[in-house]
Amino acid sequence: MSVFASPRFLPNVMWADAASCAATGALQVAFTDALAALTGLPAALLMGTGVFLLAYAALAAFMASRSTPPRTLIGLVIFGNFGWAVACIALLVSGMFAVTALGVAWVLAQALCVVVLAELQWTGLRRTRSRTGMALA
Repeated sequence: MSVFASPRFLPNVMWADAASCAATGALQVAFTDALAALTGLPAALLMGTGVFLLAYAALAAFMASRSTPPRTLIGLVIFGNFGWAVACIALLVSGMFAVTALGVAWVLAQALCVVVLAELQWTGLRRTRSRTGMALA
């Protein structure tokens, strides 16, 4: 059986999303000032997005723990992940902040991570739709 065909694929991707957001959010909240100095990003931005990521991680963990993942919510998550990636790129190209090389790497890593997660979530949604449709036929 392919990993993509597993009924646990989508919940596992949501667990990965929850874990990555919890780790990033915790780092940003716990080390706000140090990260601000190292990245050139404003402390308020790091703190605000860190708190958001921690709250989002709890929601993603809730979705991952369901026996049947809530398709509508996961659809919103996919949209939000792609939006986060666009916002990351927009932040860098805007020139609003004197972002350091480490800051560029930090923001690009987040953008890349959420794009990969969104693609995996989209794949998982398509697979669950296919199984549901086949079960009803």
